[in-house]
Amino acid sequence: MLWSDPSDDPSEELRKAEAMLRRAGIVLAVAAVLLLLLLGLSG
Repeated sequence: MLWSDPSDDPSEELRKAEAMLRRAGIVLAVAAVLLLLLLGLSG
């Protein structure tokens, strides 16, 4: 971080959005792995 940047923390709203995106990404990654496994087993 640059020395001239303000030292304020991200807003509560931004932190909630980041947490939600992180959870959604994890869920999508797990779903993709399960889908690939199912396709591989059925093929």
